[in-house]
Amino acid sequence: MAQNVGVGACCLSGKVHEGRPAGHVEEIGGLQTYVAEPESQSNKKTIIFIVDIFGWEFKNTRLLADEYARAGFWVYVPDVHQGDSLPISFLDNVEPQNQEKLSVVDKAKNAAVVPVTLGPWLAKHREGVSRPIIDGFVNAVRMLPGTDKIGALGFCWGGRYAILQAHGQEKDANGSSVGGVDAAVACHPNLVAIPGDFDPITKPLSLALGTKDSLLDQASVGSIQDLMAKKTNVPHEIRLYEDQLHGFALRSDWSSEKDKKAMDEAGQQGIDWFNSYL
Repeated sequence: MAQNVGVGACCLSGKVHEGRPAGHVEEIGGLQTYVAEPESQSNKKTIIFIVDIFGWEFKNTRLLADEYARAGFWVYVPDVHQGDSLPISFLDNVEPQNQEKLSVVDKAKNAAVVPVTLGPWLAKHREGVSRPIIDGFVNAVRMLPGTDKIGALGFCWGGRYAILQAHGQEKDANGSSVGGVDAAVACHPNLVAIPGDFDPITKPLSLALGTKDSLLDQASVGSIQDLMAKKTNVPHEIRLYEDQLHGFALRSDWSSEKDKKAMDEAGQQGIDWFNSYL
């Protein structure tokens, strides 16, 4: 049964971080892709970022990709939305802290923007459209010389697709093997189907979840914990971050010591997981 199918302003909350991404852009598998390379220049251990609704150009995403590269991984951030990610200005308009400064009329306008904008976008980028794009990119990366193990790291919208990649390789309509990674990490995934997205998991999966995520409530988290506990032959972990909202692993407010600490720990959680299973 599908859970948490509504997407509200919480999905859009967060901060844009300071810093300048150090990677470069190239085309891989037909997609524009941000590439962050480790000092070793080895792509033996590769991580594919599956982005949130703000896409591959969102500065926070690229800065985090650089962090994973510094930890020794070759990182790809593909444009799986194919030029149709939501603009970061949309985040500014609905960011909760900004709402306190607005008039009642402006608050109402911003509240109306969310469903009007998100609904059509989610329909356009539904699973039947997005999953073949992501599977195709995984296949393209597997073909790159030097690639050995591949991990998927997903955030929010992309978190669900990281979970789906943990199903392992599957067959397409033509009987060809598509997608599937060697390990996955999903940070505050939304739009997940419980139990449908979790029953088929065969690859190591780590989840980073906030206890105040309005898009994945604690009852749903409990159901996921119960499902994964039955998978005694599949390495997995579920870490809960106290008082963290949806998006905390990518869009935490660095001015808050507690929020930045949670983001840093979620980043280290992913690095440790991939060090163990890639």
